[in-house]
Amino acid sequence: MREMFVLFSTMAAGGVRIILCLFLVSRLLAAKKPGRRCKGIAFLGIAAISVIVSFAGQSGFSAAALETLWITGCAGYFLGADKRMSLFLGIFFEIAVSFLGFLIAAWSGVFFRSQAFFDTGTAGGQIVLWLLHGLLVLLGGYLCKHPDIEGREAFRSASSFAVAGLIAVVTLSQQTRLAIGEDTLYMWTILAVVFLMSILVFHISKNYEIEKELAELKSQQAKLLERDYTALNQAYEVNAKLFHDFHNHIGALHRLLSAGKHREALLYLEELWAPVQGITEKLWTGDETVDYLINSKTKAAEERGIPIEITVEFPRHTDLKSADLCAILGNLLDNAIEAAGQVREEGGRFIRLTVRRIHQMLVIKVENSYKALPVKKDGALVTLKEDKRLHGWGLKSARTAAEKYEGTVQTSYNGSTFSAVATLSFQGVKTEQEH
Repeated sequence: MREMFVLFSTMAAGGVRIILCLFLVSRLLAAKKPGRRCKGIAFLGIAAISVIVSFAGQSGFSAAALETLWITGCAGYFLGADKRMSLFLGIFFEIAVSFLGFLIAAWSGVFFRSQAFFDTGTAGGQIVLWLLHGLLVLLGGYLCKHPDIEGREAFRSASSFAVAGLIAVVTLSQQTRLAIGEDTLYMWTILAVVFLMSILVFHISKNYEIEKELAELKSQQAKLLERDYTALNQAYEVNAKLFHDFHNHIGALHRLLSAGKHREALLYLEELWAPVQGITEKLWTGDETVDYLINSKTKAAEERGIPIEITVEFPRHTDLKSADLCAILGNLLDNAIEAAGQVREEGGRFIRLTVRRIHQMLVIKVENSYKALPVKKDGALVTLKEDKRLHGWGLKSARTAAEKYEGTVQTSYNGSTFSAVATLSFQGVKTEQEH
């Protein structure tokens, strides 16, 4: 009876460990969150491992090794996480849990002067086991309520735990109330140091990945901006040429009108007006560059048979730069045009652009219809376009621009509408007339 109780207790404890570890993998590697199917299969695997280890009489090391491999497999298959990094996290998660379990058992043994706390087959061992896993449950709950804990804060917390554990092991070697073998203390001391070093290596690796992604993002952002600005410059070149030859055009119009050729004069005037129609069609913000971009995207949408509804309430004289606004608006509207254009029913295509000022915050909202649900990989939206070298960076570029103004870009979808909302904080600036 006692053996069965210990076996079921071990299974339940293993279930707590693997679910928490998969949650940490999804959090640290920006992978999918473990769903019900993932949790169920993960628990069944841990139950099978517990039974095999129990009846085979294997050591706790064998159980930890099998558990780590099962965690890696579940993380790679269900969460889409990188297998090497999942294995890395799984190994050091098992080390950390075993290390904490040893410290709880050792200090409980010191306090009560009993070796029974090291044996999970005893009442004391079961108390230690569930005290440990109770702490893991509390840790998981705390992390769920604080999703913003990451980066340096997470690094400091994990490092503090490792250092505190190292001090606790060193202190154990000085006590005389409980006999603990020197080899055991030496092993856990080494593992505490290894665990501390693994935290440092992981932190450095994540920082390197972030810096590498930022460098690539800046490169792609420059290409995206260059694309829009090239079109803008070409339009202004046509405009500049038009005004350079203004006196010649006036002379030609004067001759046509003097000769009573009103129809020819009208056609000539329409021909002159066509190149700058996109620039002068509508004023939305007062910023020529941003207005041109909105008008050009509107024209692109209409050419694809996509009705676009625009509402703009834009603040004047702010520190918002044209390049950043174009990066946000251009990329969000490009994505909207691409998605709405895939809808077969013309009546189902739409784009809505709303720009609003709320106190010292600018809100840019782009809504559009779409054909297929957005696909996510590693927690981020994946482009469905064929050319993935340049595409797929639109939202990242928009987010980078928004972050300059303590803002964000958030996406959501409901029914047949996909929404992207950018928020930017701004400050008013004085004009030359106000000085």
